[in-house]
Amino acid sequence: MSVQERKERERAARERLIVATARELAEQQGWDAVTTRRLAERIEYSQPVLYSHFRGKREIIGAVALEGAAEMAAAVRAAASSANSPRERVAALARAYLDFAERNPAVYDAMFQLDGGLAFAQEGTPAPLKDAFAALLESLGEVAGDGVEPGLFTEVFWASLHGLATLTRAGRLPPEDTEPRVELLVDRLAMV
Repeated sequence: MSVQERKERERAARERLIVATARELAEQQGWDAVTTRRLAERIEYSQPVLYSHFRGKREIIGAVALEGAAEMAAAVRAAASSANSPRERVAALARAYLDFAERNPAVYDAMFQLDGGLAFAQEGTPAPLKDAFAALLESLGEVAGDGVEPGLFTEVFWASLHGLATLTRAGRLPPEDTEPRVELLVDRLAMV
């Protein structure tokens, strides 16, 4: 292995450590606790080293969001792939999405609530964000209905899931009614 390859590998490892540490700190104490000083202390590197990877907290949030998008896409696909019918796929997708949001609140915030400097629904949208939407579209497109554009249907269904996740987490909706909400959403919106 060349010196250059070793340095690139070490740099990538440091970047993964920064993102993992930011994510862990945010999940434990919230995003306000994630500062470059605190991250530098936790990873035992100087702040200039941290800044050589990310220009600041905004870029770190963006990196966590991209990682989360890839994880959410995998979770949604895995759930949908185990279902036997369109209705089961849509219900499994909805449950997987809501479960991801519940289990990873700081990551979910990085993806959808905080400014990570990422472009959504544009040509320059990063691949992990496009893939997360594609993971939803794969199952939802087949139930959009006649004359309904699948992408638009997926956006509306996704917005419904996001609303359920956000309102439940904020204590505006009781969590014990999540399953009846999923059933209603699948039966009425997806009509499968």
